[in-house]
Formats: sequence, structure tokens, C-alpha cells
Amino acid sequence: MGSKAPFIQQTINMQSKTEATLSTGLNRRQFLRRIGVSAGTAALAAQGISQVFAASPSDYSDNNLQVTKDDLPTALLDEQFSAQTALAQTGCITPTIETRIFASSNVGGSGERNQLALDRLACAGFKVDNPLITNRQYLRFAGTDSQRASDFQNLATGAIAAPKLLLGVRGGYGAMRILPMVDWTTLGRIMAERGTILAGFSDVTAIQCALLAKGDMSSLAAPMLYSEFGKTKPDRVTCQQFAEALCNPNLTINIQDASLTSPNLPSILTTNILTTSILTKGQPTTLTGTIWGGNLSVVSALAGSEYLPRIDGGIVFLEDVGEQAYRIERMLYDLYLAGVFKGQQAIVFGALSGAGEDSYDKRYDVATVIRQLHELTGLPIYSGMRFGHIGEKHSFPLGSTCQISPNTSGGYQLSFTDYPTIKADAMHVEGLWQNV
Repeated sequence: MGSKAPFIQQTINMQSKTEATLSTGLNRRQFLRRIGVSAGTAALAAQGISQVFAASPSDYSDNNLQVTKDDLPTALLDEQFSAQTALAQTGCITPTIETRIFASSNVGGSGERNQLALDRLACAGFKVDNPLITNRQYLRFAGTDSQRASDFQNLATGAIAAPKLLLGVRGGYGAMRILPMVDWTTLGRIMAERGTILAGFSDVTAIQCALLAKGDMSSLAAPMLYSEFGKTKPDRVTCQQFAEALCNPNLTINIQDASLTSPNLPSILTTNILTTSILTKGQPTTLTGTIWGGNLSVVSALAGSEYLPRIDGGIVFLEDVGEQAYRIERMLYDLYLAGVFKGQQAIVFGALSGAGEDSYDKRYDVATVIRQLHELTGLPIYSGMRFGHIGEKHSFPLGSTCQISPNTSGGYQLSFTDYPTIKADAMHVEGLWQNV
């Protein structure tokens, strides 16, 4: 009994501290931040406190004092320690999906935004084991090259067990610097054995290409911690499609038009067929192959390196943001002259957003560039895939088997197989955009 009296006094002291802190104007969320408690620890804390309340009140008496729930800090009870109140009120679930984050590129600009994203992941069922890496910084990067490489190399060496989900923090620049520092071959094998899903896009394309080229392992083109889940109001469609891609082993995406790539293009550009539908001439063609690629700027920068996948009969996916038409064409020529498009079955373009107008001739636009690529390669080109630096994007597995087939409305459908997934009942999707 003597060992429990200090616990009671500490509890009372925390109550006083909580009331004093809240009286200064901090809300409960800010208070929790200050004392270092996050929603991700709710389940563990709840288990410990429930054991205290399960005991007889007389066991905790000291000078006729008995502990009740009212004696505990209100903020801790409401926000953290009561699994039947806090988690139920917000709709959160106990996080069970083994998750690690990796920060391969830019540093996150806001600690509050990172923490909000981590809390949402916990609410949605993802148990993040290494949240502190969001605090790293070296120059513009999320840590030194060695630190950022260790996010992957520690998994490859077995120093840290591979999780079910590896989620990128954000893009920007920097992933290419760490490519030679990671054993991608071993990492790919370990991830395949564990069924690990690596998720991200933008600059993370470098990681995804290296993992596929050296480790023969798929990944998920998907939103990331800081860039999506830390927003004041995350995009619900993006969050829902992220969850769909994580748990659906037979994902399908339907594309109706090419507007996200260019409104001046047909959905499908094939030889001698430049209409909005290839059903007007001949039998529709269905293609099946491994889809790979990602951000055009990153893919083109990897041309000629050992980290760019070389896949026979592949389907190349490309997207980008803020690049003028001539820069898009120059990067596509980089890939063409390097022979990257040889042996491929098709090219799929996602969003090429923010391209703007050419200052020399407005007719020289993204559509002109893609038609030129079609003439150069002779490959069918599918435009308008809903992925890239846009809202309401549809996550999908890179490095998986993809079947592309025209539909009856002039668009096309992509169907994916052969990639790892997560059980749907382990996720609470709404948690990804809730204010927790």
C-alpha cells in the first residue's frame, strides 16, 4: 500500500497542474502536446489506468483519501486514458497496424502538422513505431544522408523488424542522395516475406524505383504523412482511396477523360486513332504488364543508373507538377534517348498540373508534347490517370501487374493484382481526416 500513496499524490499534483495550465488559455490538445502525450499512446495508457480502477478503493486509501476518476487529470481522462470515452467519442480505434515512417527527402516545416498527422494515423488504426524521426533536420533535408538511409538500411540488416506499412513523411528533394547507401536487394526480399507496403510519391519515386529495380518489390503510389494527413482538412477522397488501395487485392480505377493530363488529348492515343474512343475502329486492345514509374522529374534523373527499373513489356506511369511543356518534353526525350521506352507496352500519364503556357507559342502545350512522344515511340498513350500533385487522387500499386482495357464510354480501366494488402477491419478510415 505504501508504494501506491505516491501515485495518488502524483495524480493530485497533475490535476492541479492541468487546471493551472488550462486556465492560462491552452486548450486540451495544446496541453497534451506540452506534456508529450499523443493519441497514439491512448490504448497503452488506458490499459494501465483500467488496472488501477479495477482494484478495491480501500487499497488506495491514505489519510482517508480514496481515488476516483474525478481525481485524475480531466484532460488525460477525456483525451487519452479512457478507451471507452475518448476513442469512442472520436470514433478512433486502438492502433494495431505495425507502421514505420521514413523521411527520405525534405524536412517537415511544422511540428504541429506532423503531430496532427501522427494522431490521425493512430486514430485510423496505424501504430507508428518511430514518430520522432519527424524532428530530424540537416540543411533542407529530414536528417543527414546517413540518418535518412537508416530508415531503410536498418530494416535490410534486420536491426529493426519490417513493419506492415512504411509511409513516407513528405517529398521535395533528397531521396536520390541515399540510394547507394541502402541494400535494396535484401530490403526487397525482407519486405516481400513480410508483405510490407511502402507508400509515397513525388520525390519518393526514387525510393520506389530503386526498390523495384534492385529488390523486385512493389510499392504504393499514395499520399504521405505531412503532405496530406497533416493538413487542416485532409482530402477525404484521397484518404478513402488510400485505404481502398491498402486493403483491396483487386483494385480497379476507371478513367473517363484526359483532362488531368491535358484537355486537348483523347483518353487513349493509339496509332491511326486520334478520337475520344478507340471503339470506333476495330477491336479494343487489352494490355497486361508491370506498371512502374512515378514522378517524371525523378524518373528522368535516374535514366542510365542502376536504380531505374528495366522491365520487359512494362507499362510506364508518369506525373509531374509545375513543369512547363518544353521541360516536360526535355525529360521525356531524356528517357527516349536513353532507350527507356524500348520494350514497353504503353505509357500512362497522370496529372501534369501547373504546366502553364509557353511564352513563345501558346500552341506548344502538353498535348503537343505527348503527341510528339507518341510519334517517337509508337506506343499507345493513356492520359488522365487520377494521380499526382492533385486532390482526390487514387492510390495504386507500382511494380504490380496491371491490366489496361478500354471501356464503353471512351475511357479506360486499370486493374491491379499481385501486391501486398492490409486487412480492412484493422482500419478506421475516417480517422485519417478527423480532428483528434
